[in-house]
Amino acid sequence: MNIRKMSLSSLQRPEQNVRMHTEKQLKEFERSVSMFGQLRPIVADEAGVILAGNGLFETLLRLGWEEADVLQVEGLTENQKKKLMLADNKIFGLGVDDLETFDAFLVDLKDDLDIPGFDEELLKSMVAQAGEVTERLQEYGTLDEDEIEEIKAARERKDLYMTTGLADEGEADDPEEDAPAPKEPKEPVRQYVVCPHCGEKIWL
Repeated sequence: MNIRKMSLSSLQRPEQNVRMHTEKQLKEFERSVSMFGQLRPIVADEAGVILAGNGLFETLLRLGWEEADVLQVEGLTENQKKKLMLADNKIFGLGVDDLETFDAFLVDLKDDLDIPGFDEELLKSMVAQAGEVTERLQEYGTLDEDEIEEIKAARERKDLYMTTGLADEGEADDPEEDAPAPKEPKEPVRQYVVCPHCGEKIWL
C-alpha cells in the first residue's frame, strides 16, 4: 500500500459523497483526533480526489492541520471508485456492540470516561446504574415488583443508547445539527442473570 504524507491542499472533495457529516459528528471527530491523532489514512485516487475519509479530511482542516497520511489507490475505474465509496460507508455500520464487553470496559475505566463519540455524563450514569443493579441483585428475594421493573427499565435505556446514541426517545440534536432520523431500533434480545441463592432467572 502506498501511504504517504500529502498536503491537505492537494486533496479534493468528491463531487458527490454518500455520507453526510453532521456538526455533532465533526465535533466528536475533533475530540478523537485531538486525543489520539490520525488513526486511519484518507483514501484518494491518483488525482487526489477523496474516496474515503471525507469526515476526517474536514476535521483535519478545522484543526489547522496542513498534512495527513493518505493512501493513494491507482487504476480504479469510475464504477470501482463508486463501489469503494459505498462499501466504505456501509461495512463499518454492520457490526454490533457486545454489551457485556462494553460494560466491562466502562467499569475498568471508572471515572475516566472522556471518550470521543459518547456523552461523558451519560456514561457515568450508566456505570452508576450498573453498580446499583449488581448490588440489588445480591439482595434478590427482597425486591418488590416495582424495583424489578426499575432494573429492567435501566437495561432498556442502556440498550436504546447503544443502538441510537440517544439517552431517551425525547432527546435530539440542535436543529442546526439535524441528521436523518435513526431507524426504529430492533427489539433487543432479552438478557437475564441467575440468582446465586435460588437459581431463578431474573430477566433484565
